[in-house]
Amino acid sequence: MIAMKVVAKNRRARFDYDITSTMVAGLSLRGPEVKSAKLGHVSLKGSFINIQGGEAWLSGAHFTPYAPAAGLQLDPDRRRKLLVHAAELNELITAKQNGLQVVPLAMGIERGLIKLEVGV
Repeated sequence: MIAMKVVAKNRRARFDYDITSTMVAGLSLRGPEVKSAKLGHVSLKGSFINIQGGEAWLSGAHFTPYAPAAGLQLDPDRRRKLLVHAAELNELITAKQNGLQVVPLAMGIERGLIKLEVGV
């Protein structure tokens, strides 16, 4: 996380797990979720990474609804797709198959984009 401004951290992750490797992934978010994330209204407490259908998903993260976009009702706890390269996805799948846990460590802003630091 060199040039990333951290907006949310999963403090429990480094305490509960021995992190051997990390990677940075993008997140597929909707407009109001991006605004909430940039304001730091995100909680990664209790969140985790699932691998389903050949895709990686962030589950359990809470994005507080963005007040000016009250007309657009989005579930604040819905699962969100991780945007990773195929090689990185294969690394995550291999880690899961070997019995390792994949956890989100931090969320930040890098060049105006919301990024998620993922630890294995």
